[in-house]
Amino acid sequence: MIGVLFDGVAYGSLLFMISVGLSVTMGMMNFVNLAHGAFAMLGGYVCVMLLDRAGVPFLATLPLAFLAAALVGFILERTLYRRLYKASHLDQVLFSIGLTFMAVAGATYFFGPTQQPVSLPDWLRGQVSLFGLEVGAYRLFLIGVVVVVTALLGLLIERTRFGAQIRASVDNHTASEGLGINVSRVFSLTFALGSGLAGLGGGLGIDVLGLDPSFPVKYMVYFLLVVAVGGAGTITGPLLAAIVLGVFDVAGKYYVPEVGAFVIYALMVVLLLAFPAGLVRRKA
Repeated sequence: MIGVLFDGVAYGSLLFMISVGLSVTMGMMNFVNLAHGAFAMLGGYVCVMLLDRAGVPFLATLPLAFLAAALVGFILERTLYRRLYKASHLDQVLFSIGLTFMAVAGATYFFGPTQQPVSLPDWLRGQVSLFGLEVGAYRLFLIGVVVVVTALLGLLIERTRFGAQIRASVDNHTASEGLGINVSRVFSLTFALGSGLAGLGGGLGIDVLGLDPSFPVKYMVYFLLVVAVGGAGTITGPLLAAIVLGVFDVAGKYYVPEVGAFVIYALMVVLLLAFPAGLVRRKA
């Protein structure tokens, strides 16, 4: 049971790492971006290409995956996304799902339809002893990375001038501009941050989730579940939701494999009935 719990926390941590960027863009910028998984896939492919073809150390590929996804997100926000900020959610969904299909087709063309092989460094393979329990080294590494990133992101959003500008720009666009805040630049950097976090999560998930061109479609529902259950626009909410959903998903597939894939959806229904606005609401 303890092993299942640990694997569930590690899996939930990975879901949170990818989904928190969607919480930022959807909750703070009010944009339904179903192409979020495509940025995660981009980060995964950057890590795989650098690892296998350029011989770059795994730890060095992670910030590069973040930067690559953030740069692409910044460019797309400047050229395409900002045109739909005031559009209906249906228009945003249709636009972003179209981008997702384009990303799937592009990945298939350049990298082929098969699963990408991954070779992690030796120190991340196998088991390590933690308080007398043998746990996966890579899953322990995932949890440690999520703890650090969550702390840094919380400080950025809640304790810095840039975080205050994000919250002000979202709550009152006109008043923020009147106070001298460059709302357009703030939104571009916020979208780049969310995209970069997705890319980082995609790079971290290449060994656990796998990587192939269907990645954005395969895990789209999981990312949306984390944000919907946790509460868009917050950090704590998606973290709690990801951990709970991850633990129940792993436990369901372990103890009742014949229906394990449906456990997470049943839990989602229960949580949304109990907390229709999400586990944590964003503060104005």
